[in-house]
Amino acid sequence: MRLTRYFLPVLKENPSEAQIVSHRLMLRAGMIKQQAAGIYSWLPLGFKVLRNIERIVHEEQIRAGHIPMLMPTIQPADLWQESGRYNAYGPEMLRIRDRHDRDMLYGPTNEEMITDIFRAHVSSYKDLPLTLYHIQWKFRDEVRPRFGVMRGREFYMKDGYNFDLTKEDALHAYNRHLVSYLRTYERMGLQAIPMRADSGPIGGDDTHEFLVLAETGESEVFYDSAVTDIRLGEREIDYDSVDQCRAVMEEFTALYARTDETHDEAAFNAIPEDRRKQARGIEVGQIFYFGTKYSDAMGAVVQNAEGEQVPVHMGSHGIGVSRLVGAIIEASHDDNGIIWPEGVTPFHCGIVNLKQGDAEADAACEKLYAAIAGLGLEPLYDDRNERAGGKFATMDLIGLPWRITVGPRGLKNGVVELTSRRTGQSEELPPEEAVKKLAAIYAPHHAHLDDMREPMANRSFHTWL
Repeated sequence: MRLTRYFLPVLKENPSEAQIVSHRLMLRAGMIKQQAAGIYSWLPLGFKVLRNIERIVHEEQIRAGHIPMLMPTIQPADLWQESGRYNAYGPEMLRIRDRHDRDMLYGPTNEEMITDIFRAHVSSYKDLPLTLYHIQWKFRDEVRPRFGVMRGREFYMKDGYNFDLTKEDALHAYNRHLVSYLRTYERMGLQAIPMRADSGPIGGDDTHEFLVLAETGESEVFYDSAVTDIRLGEREIDYDSVDQCRAVMEEFTALYARTDETHDEAAFNAIPEDRRKQARGIEVGQIFYFGTKYSDAMGAVVQNAEGEQVPVHMGSHGIGVSRLVGAIIEASHDDNGIIWPEGVTPFHCGIVNLKQGDAEADAACEKLYAAIAGLGLEPLYDDRNERAGGKFATMDLIGLPWRITVGPRGLKNGVVELTSRRTGQSEELPPEEAVKKLAAIYAPHHAHLDDMREPMANRSFHTWL
């Protein structure tokens, strides 16, 4: 994309209404625009990040064997009345009536609707286990929406629901979701710590929240610092293996890590003093096992192998897709702007032309642009007739992980400058070597793409011939 043809309404000054870093930087970088309290339009740059996060979530859900679908945002109230949650949920639920005076609601979650779908189509244990999920806009009428997308009223969320014959099967689904969530967050450059939490209006006895440590987090958390050393990394996980998923679950939850709602002071004090940590955290996901709460209430039963009608065991699992945009910024920024991890960046690198209109510099930028695009990567070429300082400030603000700077002086020596946004370190390389290095950097992040089967670093760069 050429910046002269893109819509990127960056702001030079900090917006007065923004109280935390992610809100401030998302407004300044032209990612969002507030339309009403807690409701935002996602502008092109923000929308690209949102879609990249959504793609990772889809890929990891499908890898774990879960099946995507889509349910409506508007739900009939009678399903919630059937489960007993319609009056119990509280004023956060936006209740409405249609033109025929029927009670409806803008869904804050989908346990009732997915249970209704299940009971209409599944009647035998032979169709289990089953996990369905979707990614969809939700609405919760927060009394004080604030912090931008971190606590909005409308938000984009992945919510999934498992149906199993027994509690043991459902707990395997719980563990499987924990593993898939850990991999999801790590691919986004985040360390999200699973913490024992309160189930709230969803219900159930078993639940873990996933929290990213950040000073602006709304939750107070208490944890053993050793938990921050654990990573899933490149481990191959067999999601069908009960033992393997349980082992990962136990590894990541054996050490103390809890929100203030479930904090146990005695257990916390039993940790060696140098490892006892108290901090703030941002919730980015939660998993629940709630047994037969909804299947009992709504008649979601199957016939087991003995011919008996038994209620299915259920759980639900959510990831805040839009909230993750803010959480990543909170965890990855500096005084100059955002620092996107490679897995979610809106553009893979920026190209800065230091002397727009110079024939040699223009030609070199065009070749770089074509070579990078030929790899299946997206460059953002700042082809504006602006001063170098302004171009660098824009690139730092929007946070692309890598920048290639092209100028007449470097080209005379046959080199361009490749700069890491995270470290600030630069190196001078021949243009084709800079492209090869980008290819090697991004190859692991794009292994899911069919056209990336050939290692990117081994491709020929015909545009330089």
